[in-house]
Amino acid sequence: MKLVIKNGRVMDPASGRDEVTNIWVEDEKIIGFGEHPEWAEEAEELNAEGCVVAPGLVDVHVHFRDPGFTYKEDLETGSRAASAGGFTTVVCMANTKPIVDTPEVLQDILERAKSLPIHVKQASAVSKNFEGKELVDFDAMVEAGTCGFTDDGIPLTNAGFIKKAMEAAARVDMPISLHEEDPTLNEVNGVNKGVISDKMGIGGAPAISEDVMVARDVMLALETGAKVDIQHISSGRSVDLVRLAKKKGAKVYAEATPHHFTLTEEDVPNYGTMAKMNPPLRTEWDRTKIIEGLADGTIDMIATDHAPHAIEEKEREFTKAPSGIVGLETSLSLGITSLVKRGYLTMMQLLEKMTVNPARLYKFDCGTLEEGKAADIVIFAPDEVRTVESFESKAENSPFLGAQLYGKVKYTICDGKVVYRG
Repeated sequence: MKLVIKNGRVMDPASGRDEVTNIWVEDEKIIGFGEHPEWAEEAEELNAEGCVVAPGLVDVHVHFRDPGFTYKEDLETGSRAASAGGFTTVVCMANTKPIVDTPEVLQDILERAKSLPIHVKQASAVSKNFEGKELVDFDAMVEAGTCGFTDDGIPLTNAGFIKKAMEAAARVDMPISLHEEDPTLNEVNGVNKGVISDKMGIGGAPAISEDVMVARDVMLALETGAKVDIQHISSGRSVDLVRLAKKKGAKVYAEATPHHFTLTEEDVPNYGTMAKMNPPLRTEWDRTKIIEGLADGTIDMIATDHAPHAIEEKEREFTKAPSGIVGLETSLSLGITSLVKRGYLTMMQLLEKMTVNPARLYKFDCGTLEEGKAADIVIFAPDEVRTVESFESKAENSPFLGAQLYGKVKYTICDGKVVYRG
């Protein structure tokens, strides 16, 4: 198959390329830029005038609920949601049923993923059955094809255990990603402990619950040399802790979600359970600190924590509803609307955090537009305003349903094939 993407603004954070040009694709790879007149009549042509042409987006934190909870999402619908959002590579978390803590479960997912339109990677659990007591067989899971390790959703509270886990992750040279909440400090998950939780009369989860875990784990990262990813960072003080650890030489990385840099606890009364997530939306000060961390490089990646739930689950009263929102189909638009259009990040900085940075952490051979590399590409109109009306995901649990956002994905291309047309 031959494909030419014409007249788009090609932006590649990995190489620094930023120019209006053409991209030529053949047999799944980028074969050149500019003009190839001998191809002019053979290739399918995509007109990208007025659009940004960037590497396919990479999300290192998604939940596709497969196996075990496929009424919420499955590999196929999750992949469609990802492609609609401009993503060509995603990393699924291990909190499925059964948990991804054996090579057999991992290999089943990876085998089924081969038929999907995008690249679906799978993380392994850190502990067997998510109990935080016994390590999975790191070597066996690496051999079976895992890309990293995480008990996301369940904090690892035992410091001695997490130190052993980091040592194992360092030995196999793979990232270990951590959900940072101390459950003994939380009263009710899903809402920040503060003014709003007081009004709701339900306690809440304070920022210190995150801070104490981050403080512990960045120091353990410094001690062990492990590549440690602080997931969905939500506390401004935790941003400062990551910055300090980086300065000391720790291999610490951090993710921010679009909801944490767009919304605050003040939005919870408006959206109800659609704004319930772990860690919770926090104060405007915390949101500002997250944006500062994105701007200065303390926070390396934007990751969605795409967490689909059934409608009837989210319609329960606040304390009984599950935490989490879908995010793949609004992530790029929220980055453009909340960060780029407001002058906090340049478009190149935004793309860096959604392409090359996550790809480098996981050593994925993607996240760049280079001759000879796989043609994983997103084409989007950054100035086009769209109304979020529906999702390709099975789920619609999002506070952004109905929102007007900048940035519309026009095409997503994976391995040279157009997998989404907007």
